[in-house]
Order: sequence, then C-alpha cells, then structure tokens
Amino acid sequence: MTIAPLLASPFDKYRHIVVEGPIGAGKTSLARKLSERFGAQAVLEDPFGNPFLERFYRDSRRYALPTQLFFLFQRVNQLRDLAQQDLFAQSAVGDFLLDKDPLFARLTLDDDELKLYRQIFDSLRPQAPTPDLVIYLQAQPDTLVERVRKRGLEMEAGISEPYLRALAEAYSHYFYHFDAAPLLIVNTEHLNPIEREDDFSTLVRQLDEMRGRRSFFSIGE
Repeated sequence: MTIAPLLASPFDKYRHIVVEGPIGAGKTSLARKLSERFGAQAVLEDPFGNPFLERFYRDSRRYALPTQLFFLFQRVNQLRDLAQQDLFAQSAVGDFLLDKDPLFARLTLDDDELKLYRQIFDSLRPQAPTPDLVIYLQAQPDTLVERVRKRGLEMEAGISEPYLRALAEAYSHYFYHFDAAPLLIVNTEHLNPIEREDDFSTLVRQLDEMRGRRSFFSIGE
C-alpha cells in the first residue's frame, strides 16, 4: 500500500488565506476543505441566509440593491469578528474578499444606487483585515456555466449565462490589477482539488512553494 506524504500546513506560512473566484469556480468548497484538513477557522459566505438572493436571480433589476447591501453587512460583520481575534493563535480561511465586493455592485446597480452603495462601503471598508494570501480560482465562462447548471441548486436556477460571463470577465479584470496581498492564480479547468486528492495535495504543495507576490498555477488534462 502506498502512503501519501504528509502535507505541510499552508497556515504555517499564511495565517489568513482567502479563496476567491466567480460563481462555479469552487471557492467555498476549497476554503471548507482547507479548513477541515488543517484545522483553520472557516469564514464563509452564507448565501442561503440572504433573503433577497433567489429573487435577485429572477429579477436582478428590482432586487440588486437589497441583495448587495445584505451581503455587504454580512461580510463586514464576519470580518469584524475576525479582526478582533488573534490570528497567531487561530488561523483562518475565507471564501470572500471584501475589497472585491464593489465588483458585483458595478454589474447590477444603476448610477444612483451605486453611489449610495459606495458611500456605505467606504464607511465600512477599514474594518476588514488584509489576508496574507489570496487564491484566485479561475475557469473559462463555459466551464463556469456548466458547473452551475450541473450542481442544480434551486436558488441558482435563475442565473443567466450572460450574467455569469460578465461576472467571470469582471473577476479577471479585477485580479489582473490586484496587488493588495500575495496572489496565487489557479486555473481550475482540469484541476479538481475537492474530488481528487492528488489535485488537492498538488495545490497545497504549490502554496508552500510559492515565492514572491504573484504566481500562476495550472495543470494539463
């Protein structure tokens, strides 16, 4: 029997990790697996706790602002609690980056709503701690669409393909210019760290081997 080598915990190097990516990239699943495997605190979005989200997917124009503001306050409250903790005593992994929050707002809000949102966001933003590492999961828009359709969540049934494609493009543009923290860009087209243990181990080793502030990781078919 082959025994897999022990993995060094990425939280020995990065106490606060954030996994990001558009809908369908797998950010929540990866953040949860990292938390469970290495004993880090999970700071995860709660989309099912947002009473406006399902209505937003059906009628984005009408429900964009309350959906956006609910998520903003939810995320800020989670990060406020995290900022008050000693990250040297307890490592943490999250599935959202607060500074990216306006990305959604620019896609869905009209000018007056966006102005109001920005005023609220700017008043809350200083309360968010900066992560030690951001893992950005990316995939082609067609792949994201296929994954969302495959998982078949009732809440996501109303998500349109144009919205998913616009979101993927907005993420790509955002992280192209991102420099607030070290960034590992991971192409997930042929990588499945949730269902394939070899892929998970490969990704974790990549975290340990990362040098500098920006790196790209991909595997072939």
